[in-house]
Amino acid sequence: MSIWEYANPVKFMRLSGAVLPYAALGAAVFTIGGLVWGFLTPLDFRQGSTVKIVFLHVPAALMAINIWLMMLGASLIWIIRRHHVSALAAKAAAPIGAVMTLIALVTGAIWGQPMWGTWWEWDPRLTSFLILLLFYIGYIALWSAIDDPDNAADLTGFLCLVGSVFALLSRYAVNFWNQGLHQGASLSVQSGERMSAVYRYPLYMVMIGFFLLFLALLLIRTRTEIRLRRAAALQAREARSMAVREP
Repeated sequence: MSIWEYANPVKFMRLSGAVLPYAALGAAVFTIGGLVWGFLTPLDFRQGSTVKIVFLHVPAALMAINIWLMMLGASLIWIIRRHHVSALAAKAAAPIGAVMTLIALVTGAIWGQPMWGTWWEWDPRLTSFLILLLFYIGYIALWSAIDDPDNAADLTGFLCLVGSVFALLSRYAVNFWNQGLHQGASLSVQSGERMSAVYRYPLYMVMIGFFLLFLALLLIRTRTEIRLRRAAALQAREARSMAVREP
């Protein structure tokens, strides 16, 4: 069985309909459970209760970046293979990614005010995240501005290619510019830099929950886009039939 079989809208609708309830249930269990666990953790000796923002900020920031990269992959599939489901999936993912980016920026500002003494700093990672949000907004606006869906998919696909530079830049900005205020990665494989287990395990749980939440929302929105595409095609066919019947 080839994965490309699911580029067929009928097969995609069947598979997504089966997966959606489990993704939604998993998202609720892991996200709510992880957040409750995280907010019951003890206060940090340096950051106090402010450290608990990490349970929203880190999962949202990771999803903001990875959703854009998922959109890039889906857009490349559309450009190369012309599979409509992939283009619609990229379109469906954009508003979710924009919200995740906004959550990351807002929670980062809330954390930064007591830690840095300012709500905003033109730090490389913060700036690249702000630009990423603007790319999300531009991507959504471009889809809305173009009537022909194939042309919209083409242009937004190329926009995804450009925006991916900032998606990767926001991920690795701290490594590129050591002078930035933003701290390094919250999760590290190096034992000396690891977050304490008391915070790390609930954070992992919320990260899984955010991924499942994205998956559930993506399936819902993609299924909706497919239905809207079918409805538009039926309306266009009916309009052509009426035009032929008229004398």
